[in-house]
Amino acid sequence: MTKDDVADALDEIGTLLELKGENAFRCNAYHNGARTVRQLEGDLRELVDQNRLEGVRGIGEALREKISTLVRTGELPYLETLRSEVPAGLVEMLRLPGLGAKKVKALHDGLGIDTIAKLKAACESGAVAELKGFGAKMQQKLLEGIQFLGQVGNRVRLDLALPLGEGLLEHLRKLPGVVRAELCGSIRRRRETAADIDILISSSTPQPIMDAFVQLPEVIQVVAHGPTKSSVVVGLHLGGEKVVMNADLRVVNDEQFPFALHYFTGSKAHNIRMRQKAIDRGWVLNEYALGTSSTTIPCRTETDLYAALGFDYIPPELREDTGEIEAAEAHRIPALVEIADIRGVFHNHTTASDGSASLEEMALAAKRLGFEYFGVGDHSQSLTVARGMSPEVVRRQWAEADALNAKLKGIRILKGVECDILADGSLDYSDELLAGFDYVVGSVHTLFGMPEAEMTARVCKALSHPHLTMLGHSTGRLLLRREGYKINLDEVLKVAAKHKKMIEINAQPLRLDLDWVYVKRAKALGIPLVINPDAHSPGELDLFRFGVDVARRGWLTREDVFNTRSLTEVIRELDRRKGT
Repeated sequence: MTKDDVADALDEIGTLLELKGENAFRCNAYHNGARTVRQLEGDLRELVDQNRLEGVRGIGEALREKISTLVRTGELPYLETLRSEVPAGLVEMLRLPGLGAKKVKALHDGLGIDTIAKLKAACESGAVAELKGFGAKMQQKLLEGIQFLGQVGNRVRLDLALPLGEGLLEHLRKLPGVVRAELCGSIRRRRETAADIDILISSSTPQPIMDAFVQLPEVIQVVAHGPTKSSVVVGLHLGGEKVVMNADLRVVNDEQFPFALHYFTGSKAHNIRMRQKAIDRGWVLNEYALGTSSTTIPCRTETDLYAALGFDYIPPELREDTGEIEAAEAHRIPALVEIADIRGVFHNHTTASDGSASLEEMALAAKRLGFEYFGVGDHSQSLTVARGMSPEVVRRQWAEADALNAKLKGIRILKGVECDILADGSLDYSDELLAGFDYVVGSVHTLFGMPEAEMTARVCKALSHPHLTMLGHSTGRLLLRREGYKINLDEVLKVAAKHKKMIEINAQPLRLDLDWVYVKRAKALGIPLVINPDAHSPGELDLFRFGVDVARRGWLTREDVFNTRSLTEVIRELDRRKGT
């Protein structure tokens, strides 16, 4: 077993013990042990065989024995016993926002609830509200959480699904007989989340490719193994998370490849419209060909397919039947923004608040990415949970930025802040201090439960503030974890346009907020969009590319995105907005 496998097992033990009501010290010992195992240097099997786990902080004798058993046998009877003692539905209930192990146990002990279905029924009957420690408000939140969980299902964030899919693709492209190979489906369209991985290959010898696919190291289970289509369950540890997804492989001959690539990329709505356009010409379009029963129109690529119908090529990100077919027919598909167009970023954190690297380390990491400018945006004073900066810390950071700008070559540090939008819509610093920043990102971090009208008024008031430059993560959502707060985004966009404010596309894959639907609406209102990684470490700066995906899905060109501008243009515009 790998370090991640062992750590997962220890984490699972800790969680199961919590659900059994064991004391917190014992439960945390397993969670802490899991974290320690993930961070161990060297081969875990060697560490076990050479008894080098002795003396490792956080791993006592009991943990050491269990780790050794897992490494040597791949199994742990103690874990199997716990699994048999704790209903699987209790673990599933932990996926609900705001529901921890203690409350799950209370629901189980008090009402016999051991599945999400039973929890839903108990909430709908009012029984949960009557249980000590819950109440009507918690009951309603649980119902909302169950509904949300039903909507997201077993989807996986793009930043996890994409590398898993690309890893499979890399294996397959090396196989003999593979002519072309691509990812399809929602991953190719760069949706925020994906339910499965779709891979398409062209080859005249599909069976050996299928045989190799079902034996890839990432495969956990073979669901179906056929001559031209196979389905498996794959798993991989990515960034400390274990990602498990279904993966389908289809093999067609190379003449069919562009038609199959188009079909399996989707979306369904886009494909329906495309088939109708073919019918209007007296043709049939499916996953195998374009033409009539007697004549096939040869297409080498998707570009040829679109051209045969009289269209411009439609990038996969736009294929949602939101006007792309009409634009392609009129030869007005925009030149979408590219990763290479981004010349700097604004919303990022350092050790001055809750980041993990210094200002200099973050700036140098931005330089390595080829950026011209790095904008720091540490938290403001009210957000104490994120070590928000006092005015004194702000002034020290300004002085540090000035010193680094005099020292560093090839990168310019811009002095910004992620300023909390307070409950009444005011900003978290005095106007005098705010005037000293090059720009101000305004974000909501508290009181997410405000009624929609109050939250909308709160954000709109902040947008009217003369020192606010751009609105950060507009809904506060965390993908697959929690819905955003209730807010009228259409009204927010109108107010942003009125006051000539920018809106952030937060590229952190947990957020991707603003989403592409409202990005498109912001573009229509003439609002400049800003792609920011919300980076808390040097490595997270590269997350900006997921924001580019959102921008492309929202039809943005480089002219629509503020941080495609040069440093000189950015400084000129920021100074103009400040009136200097």
